[in-house]
Amino acid sequence: ECKDLIQRARTAFQTGRTLAESFRLAQLEALVQMLEEHQCDFVDALGRDLHKPRFETIMSELILVKNEALYATDNLRKWMQPQRVERNLATSLDECLVASEPLGLVLIVGSWCSPVQLCLVPLVGAVAAGNCAIISPSECSAHTAELLHRLIPFYLDNECFHVILAGTNDLPEIVDLKFDHVFFTGSREEGRRVAQAAARTITPVTLVLGSKNPCYVDRDCEVSVAAQRIAWARFHNAGQSLVAPDYVLCHADVEARLVQALKCCVMQFYGSDPAESRSYGRLVNLELFNRTKDLLWRSGKVAAGGQVIEAEKYIEAPTILTGVTETDPIMQKDALGPVLPVMAVNSLDAAIAFINKHEKPLCVYAYSSNSKVVSRLMNETSSGSFCSNDSILQSLMVALPFGGVGASGMGSFHGRRSFDTFSHGKSCLLRSTRFECLTYLRYPPYEDRNLSLMTWASALSHKSQGWCHIL
Repeated sequence: ECKDLIQRARTAFQTGRTLAESFRLAQLEALVQMLEEHQCDFVDALGRDLHKPRFETIMSELILVKNEALYATDNLRKWMQPQRVERNLATSLDECLVASEPLGLVLIVGSWCSPVQLCLVPLVGAVAAGNCAIISPSECSAHTAELLHRLIPFYLDNECFHVILAGTNDLPEIVDLKFDHVFFTGSREEGRRVAQAAARTITPVTLVLGSKNPCYVDRDCEVSVAAQRIAWARFHNAGQSLVAPDYVLCHADVEARLVQALKCCVMQFYGSDPAESRSYGRLVNLELFNRTKDLLWRSGKVAAGGQVIEAEKYIEAPTILTGVTETDPIMQKDALGPVLPVMAVNSLDAAIAFINKHEKPLCVYAYSSNSKVVSRLMNETSSGSFCSNDSILQSLMVALPFGGVGASGMGSFHGRRSFDTFSHGKSCLLRSTRFECLTYLRYPPYEDRNLSLMTWASALSHKSQGWCHIL
């Protein structure tokens, strides 16, 4: 079935139907229409998969995708225009430009933690760039995957865009079928397998991978505000987020106040019994539940939460751990669950050293009223993205490219960057056959006189980039 869909999509691309601006705009508008007309269906599907509150589904899934699609619609004509580049002496009468052309057929593999957003936001970029696409939602969020499989054929072009329901173990075999680009979001282990499969066919990849995202809380900050923003970011969607803070490096002077403030946020957000709260979700499956429970019970000391209900895949939100050490299991593995370890550090230098000792994360967060502290964390650590005095928002903004670096991935997306990710920037030099009286200098037989003239011409401009200016 997958081979057949790939062949249909390739055939459709070769007809050139995706190249027209009108086609791309129509597909983007249809995508927005699908989200608007089936909002209740998406809320229901995500509720079944993740017990995701309606508020979170609409705000962090549906509105985010619509914003991307509308932004692309508003800017598509400008993005499609060739970009002219600076000319030099030799090309002063020519045109030098970079033309964006679609890559062809792309594979988009979404993650279960944000199953609508992480499938459709990349799809917006692929559509805007003029590609055909195969979308593979995660099998873990089965209801959402089936909804996308059912709806997309009714709204998007039936030959150019397809949804396949495949398991994680099938991904390397699917990638082997050869695409022009693979966009993957998920765990490092799965991303590594996808990248290895793509390498066999020399297929470029974009990887957005899970990581241990550090959050530093300085002694010079509004502790109550920091606690609210950290708690919201860590525990929304029951902690199942690639971009949430994974652990807090807290200055020892404010550790006790921060932990108490976090406890207060738990009560404020979810009430005395979070299991009954309509604002709190559940873990996606028993495998993740058991993994999170194991990490929780083998690490630190529970300061709040910690109760579990296995039948409901429920871990009380939030679970705050104190007394955590670097060697605890919760600090060694990605924890996609509602558990927040808090570690005390004695200085900013210690926090920076701790962050830099580990793999480059997808996000680094810093809470401080001191701009010098924020500046040091931003400049002296490396991460896919950075945000001060808030969390997650940098990954939601259309105008900010988002992606990983090092172990947290490669490539980026959102807004114009999504368009560029799914495009090839083709360098174009449009020349005439005039002025052969100058270009003849490059031809054999080589003469010292000609070399002298070319050297002189290249030196005319202090911006000279080398011999190509006269060649």
